[in-house]
Order: sequence, then C-alpha cells, then structure tokens
Amino acid sequence: MRVDSLKESELYSPIKRYLENQGYTVNSEVKHCDVTATRGDELIVVELKIRFNATLLIQAADRQRAADAVYIALPYPRNIGGVKHWKGMCHLLKRLEIGLILVHFLKSGPRVEIAFHPSPYQGRKQHKRREVIIREIRERSGDYNTGGTVRTKIVTAYREEAIHIACLLDGEGDLSPAELKRRGAGEKTGSILNKNYYGWFEKVERGVYRLHPAGRKALTDYPEITAHFKEL
Repeated sequence: MRVDSLKESELYSPIKRYLENQGYTVNSEVKHCDVTATRGDELIVVELKIRFNATLLIQAADRQRAADAVYIALPYPRNIGGVKHWKGMCHLLKRLEIGLILVHFLKSGPRVEIAFHPSPYQGRKQHKRREVIIREIRERSGDYNTGGTVRTKIVTAYREEAIHIACLLDGEGDLSPAELKRRGAGEKTGSILNKNYYGWFEKVERGVYRLHPAGRKALTDYPEITAHFKEL
C-alpha cells in the first residue's frame, strides 16, 4: 500500500490491537490525544501521522507533560534507507525522549513494530492535565472513536451521558433529572438538560423534560452507543 493513499485513521486499529495485547485499555481522541493507553496508573499517548513533520513533534512534545510515555506512529516506508533524513529524525526523537512506532501494511495484514521506546521524560509534568485525561477515559463507557479521524464528531464522556439521558427519555417518556438519576443517569444530568448543548431535549414543565425530535434522530446517529445504554 502506498503511503500517499493512507489515512491516519488506518494506523489506529493495528496499534489499538497491539496495545490491547499488551494489557492496555485503549481509547482514541481523548482531550486532543489521538490514542491513549492505560494500564493501572500508567498513561501512554500515541500521536498518529502519515508523514513526519514539525506539527507532529509539537503535538508529541505537548503530550509529554501529561503522559508517562509518548510515541509517534508512522507507516513503515518501503525504502527506509532511501528516505531523506530518516536517521536524523530518529536521532531527534530519541533526544526529545519520544518513542517511535512503525506500522507495516503487508498483504497478510498490518504489523506493528516498536522501533524504539522513549526515554523517561525529564521535563515538568502538568498533573491536573493528566487527571483530566484520566477522568475522561474513566467516564467513557467504551471506545467509540477512531484515532486520527478528522471532521467527525468526537464521542466524549459528556456526549455519551447525553445519549444515555436520551435513551431513558425515549424509553420511559417525560422525566425529571431526579427520576433520570434513579434510572441510572449520571450526576451531570441536571446540567446537561438545562444547558441542552446539543438541542436534544425540551422542557415540558418546570423540572420535567422530554426528548426532542433532534434527540430521537441522534439515537439513530449513534447506534452502537444507543444499543449499549438500551441494554442497561
């Protein structure tokens, strides 16, 4: 497969499988990180790109302030010896304490190679930012995004909770935030209904909400998540 024809999102599935086989829980598109992998208290971030460039370096260096280890992932070039500046790129990544993952696209299927692991990051960590990333991962019920995709709506924990509320209203009719919480909705239920960020809900009377037609349509737009919450 030619690198020119690849999309960043095509790197995600093989890397996700590889990390899951190492015992990590993998999520994509978490707080601007293409891929996050957690195992216990460990947090790894992987940034996906088809080509090495300055933007990729900036992204990876930025993620180092929150993660335990940061990798960039690139498709393996067919003629690695003929790629200009390849050795210089690897040297730079090692100096910046960033790891490199290569994805081989073979006729038998994609194969992941860890070219080298990152050295321990010596810079200053942003602990609050790390906590925000970890909390977002924990509040999601599953991995409903594909790392590296562009111009698509990201399924965040907030969007998931809004879908959960929509499922409850769709199945049981008009309800108050307290009644929704008793049926399993989260602590942010009242705020989500009041702000109505997506336009999925409408107020019937004080403290009682119903599902707007836009919300009913949203359930068909996210069938996998809807099915998950309908089964609870």
